[in-house]
Amino acid sequence: MPTERSTLPVLETPRVIEPKQRSRSWSLATTLVLPLSLLIGWTLLAKSSLVPPLALPTPWGTLLELKAMYLHQDLVFNIGVSLTRASLGLLLGAGIGFIIGLIAGLSTVGEELFDSTLQMLRAVPFIALVPLFILWFGIGETPKILVIALASYFPMYLNTARGVRNVDRKVVESAKSFGLRGLSLVRRVLLPLALPQIMTGLSLSMMFSVLALVAAEQISSQNGIGYLLIQSQSFQRNYEVFACVVLYALMGLCASAIVKLLEHFLLPWRKGVAVR
Repeated sequence: MPTERSTLPVLETPRVIEPKQRSRSWSLATTLVLPLSLLIGWTLLAKSSLVPPLALPTPWGTLLELKAMYLHQDLVFNIGVSLTRASLGLLLGAGIGFIIGLIAGLSTVGEELFDSTLQMLRAVPFIALVPLFILWFGIGETPKILVIALASYFPMYLNTARGVRNVDRKVVESAKSFGLRGLSLVRRVLLPLALPQIMTGLSLSMMFSVLALVAAEQISSQNGIGYLLIQSQSFQRNYEVFACVVLYALMGLCASAIVKLLEHFLLPWRKGVAVR
């Protein structure tokens, strides 16, 4: 007859599941596959007979054009002007969007007060408001910054409001049982849990600020990348037009890199809970 000890199940020692590490060289190679493929395809297309020679420069021709613009058209100054416009508009729009989104996410009254009206305004394309901004604020820097701010406002508002609103109620009640109230609850519980979606809103806001910059710099600009683009188009310098488009694309790439860097420092715990 088996003893009681022999009928007990044998338990295995649990293993710690750690994320699988990939070598940096392999990760870098994987990251470069698509950009290199695009560069090769771009070069082959530019050298083929499918497009006119002056319509599409090669990557090397674009670099040479950027060098010429750096030497003769004060390229660094104009890039700085465009970055300043995009940054000021982003700070204004995303900052207000974060505050209003926080109010709408924390309070039912705030949601009822802001959400329906802002959802209605979100359906209006920001480009359609450019003529109105020119009429109201003239052709200086103010309408340019306001167009960028308007474009970057809504992604931050929506993601902040939804991020705070979707925080698990049980976690909030547990925090209240430990005595957290008011600003302490928001700072130590709600904002950290909503931070991933807030960072998504920041990423979208930065991308929209670059898109709005293209439209804003069409408003009688005397400097900036948009000014160089308009001048190049007026004199039919196609290589310069393409170089300006590449500069806008590089600004978007830098915006994405900045968001990833912020996520690395602000969300270090995601590596332990993410699915990959």
